[in-house]
Amino acid sequence: MRAVDLIRKKRDSGTHSREEIDFLISGYTRGDIPDYQMAAWLMATWLRGLSHAETAALTEAMLHSGEVLDLGSFPGKKVDKHSTGGVGDNASLILAPIVAAGGLTVPMISGRGLGHTGGTLDKLESIPGFNVNLSLDRFRSVLRECGMGLIGQTAEIAPADKKIYALRDATGTVENIGLICASIMSKKLAEGIDVLVLDVKTGSGAFMKSEQDSTRLAEIMVDTGQRMNKKVMALVTDMDQPLGRFAGHSAEIIECIGVLNGKGPADLRELSCELSAWMFYLGERTKSVDEGRELAFEMVASGKAREKFRQGIALQGGDPLVIDEPERLPSAQSSVNVVAGRSGFINTIECEQLGIALAVLGGGRETKESTIDHGVALEFHKRIGDRIERGATLVTIHYNDDARLAQAKSMIAASYHIAPEEPRFKPQLIRCTVGWQD
Repeated sequence: MRAVDLIRKKRDSGTHSREEIDFLISGYTRGDIPDYQMAAWLMATWLRGLSHAETAALTEAMLHSGEVLDLGSFPGKKVDKHSTGGVGDNASLILAPIVAAGGLTVPMISGRGLGHTGGTLDKLESIPGFNVNLSLDRFRSVLRECGMGLIGQTAEIAPADKKIYALRDATGTVENIGLICASIMSKKLAEGIDVLVLDVKTGSGAFMKSEQDSTRLAEIMVDTGQRMNKKVMALVTDMDQPLGRFAGHSAEIIECIGVLNGKGPADLRELSCELSAWMFYLGERTKSVDEGRELAFEMVASGKAREKFRQGIALQGGDPLVIDEPERLPSAQSSVNVVAGRSGFINTIECEQLGIALAVLGGGRETKESTIDHGVALEFHKRIGDRIERGATLVTIHYNDDARLAQAKSMIAASYHIAPEEPRFKPQLIRCTVGWQD
């Protein structure tokens, strides 16, 4: 069996056997298959797609490319959440301390920025000293002490996904249902969890632009998890506009702290509460989703969730003082406003372009080796349906290097479509649920 033959097979719309997928994944993980051949196969797969059987085989091959955690000795249910990614999407950093404060164990293995989206690990690393590269023994220790841990894939956990994830980001092969499903589910199922709640984004800032495609992705991931005897459900949620008011690593950490203090933007608070509620319910901490919402609210109002986040930061080597002194986080040195060129109503936002503009400013990666500027950020002042006057601020750019500032400004300005009439429909934050009936 040769990699080049499998590349040709997928290029020509062939269907792989389980043995062929195992050969590709094990060979690439060992280093026998080079990046350029895997990149070619990924592009062929992006173009031709994967069948359900291929997706299941790919997920399983990636899952078993490394160790599967055994957390059976931990009391209660082990729960996690995963988002398919968007602009300003930092809910994981809010709900993990909420759910851990509420008595469940949250072993969260996350990824870095992918395409136009921000990564949980990159956001955490904006906290001075925060270590996302814990050994599995240290990860278990942190989980026992505070009920939550937030790390990246170790050498032991789904190493195939770790390599492929970075390659997809650098080769434009992100937006494929089979590849997305296999990537997410392989590392999530390797965590040793009982429950997984998925936040599947839809809209202009999502990988799946149509609600139909997003729902299909949700259904495939739920089915994959349930086949592995896990409790899995998904919320299909809006990404036609940024979540919250900021996109950018340090800025999003500050926004998370605001929500944990009972403040912050309404959409981010609502989504974090809803996801937490489902985690509480499926994790058998509450008897209903409504009770889960009440418990989530209590964890925030009492300050327990905020203090859990502080504890988690300290245990992973980070500076816990950022909770009270956010100025300790990296920040941008300059700012400039992008203003409306006409009066009217914001009808649509090309949200993906906002994420790309942030990456252009240094907030994302162009290659696997690129470094990130944690201080740059976009601050959003207007939402779909808002009335705006010519010259009013749409977005404030917080930046450190003006080399690409003009390009970013142009992209941002073009992302806002302003019309004379108010839009007939405004985005609904939570579109539907998939895979579970309360």
